[in-house]
Amino acid sequence: MEDDALDRDARIKLSIGTNQRDRADGVFHYPRGLAFDHHRGLLLVSDCNNHRVQVFSCDGGSFVSKFGEPGRQPGQFVRPWSLAIDHDHDRILIVDTSNHRIQSWSLSEQSFLSCIGHHGSGDLEFQCPQGIAIDKHHHRIIITDSNNDRLVFLSSIDLSFLFSIGKQGSQPGEFHCPMGVAIDDDRHRIIVSDTLNHRVQVLSSIDGSFLFEFGSLGKQSRQLNSPSGLCIANQGRIIVADYFNHRLQSFTHEGHHISSFDCGIEKPLAVAFDEHRGLIAFTAGNRVHVIGANQWLADTKFVWHPDLHRYAPSWIKQAVSTMTMIRSMVDECSAMSMIPNELLFEIFSHLEAPELEIPLDEYHVQLQRRYRRQLQQQQRQPDTATSTATSPPPCCPPKMRAKKCAMM
Repeated sequence: MEDDALDRDARIKLSIGTNQRDRADGVFHYPRGLAFDHHRGLLLVSDCNNHRVQVFSCDGGSFVSKFGEPGRQPGQFVRPWSLAIDHDHDRILIVDTSNHRIQSWSLSEQSFLSCIGHHGSGDLEFQCPQGIAIDKHHHRIIITDSNNDRLVFLSSIDLSFLFSIGKQGSQPGEFHCPMGVAIDDDRHRIIVSDTLNHRVQVLSSIDGSFLFEFGSLGKQSRQLNSPSGLCIANQGRIIVADYFNHRLQSFTHEGHHISSFDCGIEKPLAVAFDEHRGLIAFTAGNRVHVIGANQWLADTKFVWHPDLHRYAPSWIKQAVSTMTMIRSMVDECSAMSMIPNELLFEIFSHLEAPELEIPLDEYHVQLQRRYRRQLQQQQRQPDTATSTATSPPPCCPPKMRAKKCAMM
């Protein structure tokens, strides 16, 4: 059996489930969606191929309850995927992917309320929907209608159809099997993982217009291979489950790469953030892992950005250079290695540029090259993933590849 880096990573606070799929309480068969109920201290998991939702305590990961059963009647699921918690209406919204509909359940009672949608391409019709997010500012629910290559907007008041955007393609505002969606409330943005275009698109939550994109197919930092779930962390950071690259990646709200979290032989699919407890949960294989957000992002190695730091006084340049070199040599568990790069970025963001531009000297150029080489070496690992030529991406199952449906 291959060694799993997740079993050896001390940053993981708890893991739920086993490597083997099962129907027993507390274990999974391909968990696909995650949502934190921060009011109650719970983590909800859509147990996709067991056609149910399981609920766990955030404190220790103990099993609390479950609901749902396989079937096509109201209140039954066929491969549920993403879910979202709507505290304003005391409900859970669940994407019932292979039933091509959205279900609403009571959050406090965990009982079925209603469902909308059926198979098709018209209004209130879906083809293997996968992602869901709630835009509180505009009272909307956004759904990634994956096999229709579009986003569907519903009213959060009565779940009525509002409008849809997108079509299949690779141009800005076009999609190819979009999977994950999240809302950056502070910046009025919609963040979408455009899975088979291997990129993330950022749209205006006001009218859905295209703002910018980042990512391209590859294994280097800021490159992606079938990005699936994503979420928004504090400071607007975007965390992406980089499926076929076996890692999570974090980005600034402007799409600049911050850090990667290696998932070893596993492929992460869903990711969620609990801002009240500072937790990041993600699914990989048949397990759910929870890490402390600060334990991951605070351990990020410093990357030199000349465009941001070029105006810094020489003494700050020297201090950062010295700290960077020290952190490259000390043990990863030492206090020095835990100084977050966000703190350094914050220092430079408040510097005012002098009248004359101070160019980088050769020392800093060499330092930049050195760290680029180190990052490349850290990211070069044996490719344990099955290539996309022989294994379908997360939204394309082996038996339904031509239909691009949502299950595996």
